Amino acid sequence: MPLTDIAVRQAKARDRAYKLADGSGLCLLVQPNGSKWWRYRYRFWGCEKMLSVGVYPGTSLSLARALAGEARNLLDEGKDPGAERVIARKTQDTSFQAVARHLLAAMEKHVHADKRAFATFKKNRWVQEKLLFPKLGLRPVGEITPKELLSVLKDIETKGQYETARRAKQRAGQIFRHAIGLGYASRDITTDLKGLLTPPIVSHHASIIDPAEVGKLMRAIYGYSGNIETRSALQLAPLLIVRPGELRKAEWEHFDFGSAEWRIPARKMKMRAPHIVPLSRQGVEILKELKIATGDSQYLFPKLGDRFRPMSENTVNKALRTLGYVREEMTGHGFRSTASTLLNEHGWDHDAIERQLAHTERSGVRAAYNYAEHLPIRRQMMQAWADYLDRLRKAMPEDARSIRMSNQSSSATHTNWTMPDASNDVAA
Repeated sequence: MPLTDIAVRQAKARDRAYKLADGSGLCLLVQPNGSKWWRYRYRFWGCEKMLSVGVYPGTSLSLARALAGEARNLLDEGKDPGAERVIARKTQDTSFQAVARHLLAAMEKHVHADKRAFATFKKNRWVQEKLLFPKLGLRPVGEITPKELLSVLKDIETKGQYETARRAKQRAGQIFRHAIGLGYASRDITTDLKGLLTPPIVSHHASIIDPAEVGKLMRAIYGYSGNIETRSALQLAPLLIVRPGELRKAEWEHFDFGSAEWRIPARKMKMRAPHIVPLSRQGVEILKELKIATGDSQYLFPKLGDRFRPMSENTVNKALRTLGYVREEMTGHGFRSTASTLLNEHGWDHDAIERQLAHTERSGVRAAYNYAEHLPIRRQMMQAWADYLDRLRKAMPEDARSIRMSNQSSSATHTNWTMPDASNDVAA
């Protein structure tokens, strides 16, 4: 039986190396250390031979099959795939730089197919060209030593850029694994550098989780006197709890006031899976007012002076600074942390919260079906959250901590729940 992506991903290490056959000579060799190597077994002039076609996950199942297919084509032509690879190494550019650019070209195709974010592609290209190429670019990829790579990474660390060094190591690992698939390298040398880089200090997005301070923040937001686009973005950020980039790039065509939903297509999501945001009564009211001002634009929040582009990524954060909140106190991304903390504290279903935050990594078939998971309870939760924010905004600071959010999670498993009429009064 042919392998599946799930079977490859879930293959566990054993005391001894073992193989999982995919068919037609291709197999996955799982090593005791957990590494997974693709091997293509074939016969040439009566002799059995083995060809390496990459390391998982750098070389996916589909790519391994394609590479094995190319080897079979050579056999059909009467050529030995292994010998042809040796010849290719002598005639082709096997430099680190050439392999990296070959990998970038493959990534760029995924960008055009909306399977990868352009920002991710751009960051990868910057790391390669600015940090790795200057010292490693022209070196044959199969001859680069762990010591050489470590020296490059340590140079980055001397500038205090520990997270950048970690990411550069990750990008280098991708390049070496790609080189294995191309037959230019025998292994990923970044595995030798485990534990040799200074761990970066993890800093979370600043957020406010004290109910009294949340109420103060909401009063400040509703008192913002700037343009309607920025004011609406500030008001919607805590209600919709999407990532800042997803909010500022929101498009009117994806909103349905009738069903009170914002259906975000996969190409706009970080995890490249579709996502549904149930709209509260308060959210619908803000959106309807905003639509009068920006409904003629593709975007909810068009850039000032250019309605064909979304607002700047710094707009919400700058507005928060105008309201007196420094970067260490609150950020546009912090609204998600605020919601996550308080929703969990008030007893809402953890899986529903995570799904609404689009934290769960999904792929393939799951992405096509599970975006609506927990949707009935998420509808109730988002309305309860909006009501709670309203109550905090209107409450005296000394009373805020005693305010409880309505929690119907225990009885929200039925599927007949409907959005309350938008004309209902907001909870006092």
